[in-house]
Amino acid sequence: MTAISLWELTKHARRWLSNLKRAHRARKQESVDALRKVIIATRKTTVYLRQLKDTGQRTHAAEAELSTRWTELSFALTDLGIDALAKRCRIKGKEWADPAQMDPVYLAKADVGLERMEQLATDLLRDINR
Repeated sequence: MTAISLWELTKHARRWLSNLKRAHRARKQESVDALRKVIIATRKTTVYLRQLKDTGQRTHAAEAELSTRWTELSFALTDLGIDALAKRCRIKGKEWADPAQMDPVYLAKADVGLERMEQLATDLLRDINR
């Protein structure tokens, strides 16, 4: 191996490691952003449920927005490999698409309560930031 090719190999290895570190930081930030959005979605859903309780009137536009938000979160979390929470978000999205069609027993077994989902996201955030 010549001095020039060894130099090129070393230069390439350093560049590769630098890119790997940047990718790791970017992936970490994407995970943090997605988990924070789960917490925001739980809060938005909680506010809607409080409104529903207070007024007794469903709002299809709000339910459509919640369905879309939870479904988009499921896609983002799946892409990041956060599969258990992604599955719960997917179920929550389906639930808001047509709440009357969801089996309460299934939802209980799926463990998709808002407090539970927020706790999972908070725990994962804590793990990432360690």
